[in-house]
Amino acid sequence: MKSRVRESRPASFWLLAIVFSLFVLFMYGPMFVIFILSFQGPEGGLTFPMRGVSLHWFYKLAEGLGVVDIGAALWRSLGLGVAVMLCTVVLSVLAGLAFRKRLAGGNTLFFIVVASLIMPSIIVSLGIGLEFRLIDNGIKAALEWLGMESTLEGYGTSLGLFTSALGAHLTWTLPFGLLIMFAVFNRFNPAYEEAARDLGATPWQGFAHVVLPLIAPSVVGIGMFGFTLSWDEIARTSQAIGDVNTLPLELQGLTSTVTTPSIYALGTLTTVVSFVVMGITLALVWALGQRKKGRAG
Repeated sequence: MKSRVRESRPASFWLLAIVFSLFVLFMYGPMFVIFILSFQGPEGGLTFPMRGVSLHWFYKLAEGLGVVDIGAALWRSLGLGVAVMLCTVVLSVLAGLAFRKRLAGGNTLFFIVVASLIMPSIIVSLGIGLEFRLIDNGIKAALEWLGMESTLEGYGTSLGLFTSALGAHLTWTLPFGLLIMFAVFNRFNPAYEEAARDLGATPWQGFAHVVLPLIAPSVVGIGMFGFTLSWDEIARTSQAIGDVNTLPLELQGLTSTVTTPSIYALGTLTTVVSFVVMGITLALVWALGQRKKGRAG
């Protein structure tokens, strides 16, 4: 039996391992600290050492933090995140299918869409907010010209959760979805679709029964990106949401007024939601992989 000679690691490996470990600690350390401090006892504060362990601050969070309605903000963020996720998935898949063929002005359109990634988020938010205020001015002028005084008096603003805020979030999520779809379709073998057409499948049947099952894991991934990027977005939301706030905006405002571990409990809650979404995504990808293996078998 030959003895195995264990090769020693070079010094550079250990140096890189230390740097990587420090990077992971720097990136995830604050999250773990907030998670731990959110379980302070009733006498606990915002720093160590901990004074007991309890769910006291989660109960306080459920009761409310001053005038802020955390429950309403949570549901607003969830609703907006789901809407952004659905729009990102549908538009990314459609754009990916469209860009499989040469389009007149396609390159220009692609660069316009991706350009929002390199623009400062607050500038995008300000621009969208200004755009919708101009729309408000146009609508009010039209209502006044038409003599619809009662409607004009009751009109507020077109800025809102599923109008301007949705558009602002899509400027952030859509480029990622498009880039993923372009990468997927660059590796996609069109022979599968040709075989389906040869067997009499319509274009819709070919997409539903051939293309979609093959790209399904990537579509699920785009959905996760869309939701999580929307879930914690602040800068692009701040000037484009109107009179209401999402949970991240409420959380940002509370950091200067709340001086108890309730703020950490809220941070833990939002982090748990993100991990739940990622867990569901991984479960769906695993289920799709198992289904594909079962069909192949």
